Amino acid sequence: MAHNLNYNEKTGNHSFFSVQEKPWHSLGKIVTDYPPSAEALQFAGLDYTVQKRELFTHSSSETDTPEPTQEKIKVPDYYATVRADNNAVLGVVGKDYKVVQNVDAFSFFDEIVGGGEGILYETAGALGKGERIFITAKLPSYIKVDNDDLIENYVFLTTSHDGSGSIIAAFTPVRIVCNNTLNAALRNCSNVIKIRHTANAIERLKEAHKVMGMVNTLTPTIESIFNQFSKIRISDPQVMELIRRAMCPNKEVLAKLEFGKLDETSTIFQNMCNQVYEYAMTSETQQLETTKGTLFGAYNAVTGYFQNVRNYKDADTKMNSILCGGIAQMRRQAAFNICLFFLKNNSFKN
Repeated sequence: MAHNLNYNEKTGNHSFFSVQEKPWHSLGKIVTDYPPSAEALQFAGLDYTVQKRELFTHSSSETDTPEPTQEKIKVPDYYATVRADNNAVLGVVGKDYKVVQNVDAFSFFDEIVGGGEGILYETAGALGKGERIFITAKLPSYIKVDNDDLIENYVFLTTSHDGSGSIIAAFTPVRIVCNNTLNAALRNCSNVIKIRHTANAIERLKEAHKVMGMVNTLTPTIESIFNQFSKIRISDPQVMELIRRAMCPNKEVLAKLEFGKLDETSTIFQNMCNQVYEYAMTSETQQLETTKGTLFGAYNAVTGYFQNVRNYKDADTKMNSILCGGIAQMRRQAAFNICLFFLKNNSFKN
């Protein structure tokens, strides 16, 4: 599987660091202790700055190889974003685009709980040429399901230097027993904050209390809901029914399921559901009191499939799918909504 991690030719290392746990791509720097932000920046190879530089074109397009004397024309209102350390061109942006430096992204976390106290930087890295970076930081609080199933609270941040997207900060609960991302975007409260790369982007990053407000709102709500899910017993056929409904790609497939016409659905869909079901039945983390034969276990099987079973083209694709509104997040949200409906109606059908 490709990883798409940035390779820094000057240092001879990939731009990634992780605390204690060796990542699946076996690249980057593994450290034994949680580092402060300044060290995390260096460990992840993110200690570079990005500049906006003017763009130019040539006065004639008649030749493929411009002459040295050919006049250069400035491209109005557009700039190239360039790494200052190696002059790698990361993207093309508009005049109002504001570069948010990597160090500012870490400063955002440090400000969440005052000077970084309680914040534990666990992973960080850069993708491609360094046009996209990501950071995960563990927060002091956690969610407790029953007595033994603990869910740690993380904030995940990603930003790009190529003009392709917003700064995204996402609240991400992760089950300790299986490192399974369980972030559930509740119907009336999002787990994601998006900040545009405009002139006031840095100022908005400093409004870290918004993220803590999001965490403080979601944590007790999700804890209550997950504990309710863990008390609801369901049969194996019901587990499969929930999985099929959650993994359903569209209304047409759902209609076929409603009328018992599973054989008319695609082989790809059926195989995917079978893989999720196999994870639900056989994974060691699915054998806990909170997960085995419970509504919470069925929900966790859907989230666990995308985190631990499904293959992705590269790390960027996996990150987009799980955390940035991709297919994994949609299916996870569908599973969460289905579980809520079952909780209230003791049925999957309206």
